[in-house]
Amino acid sequence: MVPGRGMRLLTGAVIVACLALVGHSARGGAPSAGSRPVEAVRDVVPNRVMTWNICNPCEESNADRAAEIATYAPQVIGLQEACVRDVEGIRDELERRHGLVYHVEYGTVLRNWGRCGGVPWNPGAYGQAVLSAAPMTDLVNVEYPDGGSEDRGYMAVTTTVGGQRLRVFNTHLAERRQEAVRADQTRVLAVEVARHERAIVLGDFNAVPDAPELAAIWKLAADADDQCRPSQTGDCRTTTDWQSKFDYIFLRGIAPLKQGVHPTSYSDHDLVHADLDTA
Repeated sequence: MVPGRGMRLLTGAVIVACLALVGHSARGGAPSAGSRPVEAVRDVVPNRVMTWNICNPCEESNADRAAEIATYAPQVIGLQEACVRDVEGIRDELERRHGLVYHVEYGTVLRNWGRCGGVPWNPGAYGQAVLSAAPMTDLVNVEYPDGGSEDRGYMAVTTTVGGQRLRVFNTHLAERRQEAVRADQTRVLAVEVARHERAIVLGDFNAVPDAPELAAIWKLAADADDQCRPSQTGDCRTTTDWQSKFDYIFLRGIAPLKQGVHPTSYSDHDLVHADLDTA
């Protein structure tokens, strides 16, 4: 009798343990080491655009960069200093961990092993990128005739923002202390922007608002921050670790609703986003 009773107790204990494990699994128990649960699929903010110089080579985590972007979930994102493999990683993280799905187009201006890795005979591509929740058409990728100390350029796509099809530009101008080069670059860019009654111009312009080299852009467009103007009387929030405003969301024929500047530990430039009235 004793062995039979012991066997029944053992069998009962096994059944209870199995039920506990099944219940834990059904409730979505703790993930295995090194993995994170996928968050619920989110919608982007349809009238929100963002610009961010993600800093390369800075050896930051693409998961961390994606998490910063996902916090604001913009419809369109313009990235500068962007290596193709980093953008691919950011895009994958946005979908896998945050449920945000983006199309991508690239504005590559050079291949650079020091910035983007790879192998010496096949270094990674570097330049700009645009991510959009809606499909993009009519990609144009232009290198400026003079990039300054490093090749620079702009890209442009047509995509949907706030339910409207708009032309979106993304650029990165020559480095600081190259004012004459930037002036030539903005003149090239302004010619193309002027062809569109409504356009968004994102980017790192490497110049403060009252810099003479930005005059060609200010003639065509206004900053998404309606308090920021090309004069010392404007109240422009800084966007870099060195307390300068270099990052802009210029709007042509589009009214802003609000702009946000968000410091981040993952780049020497802040994230800048704007919500737009595209009606």
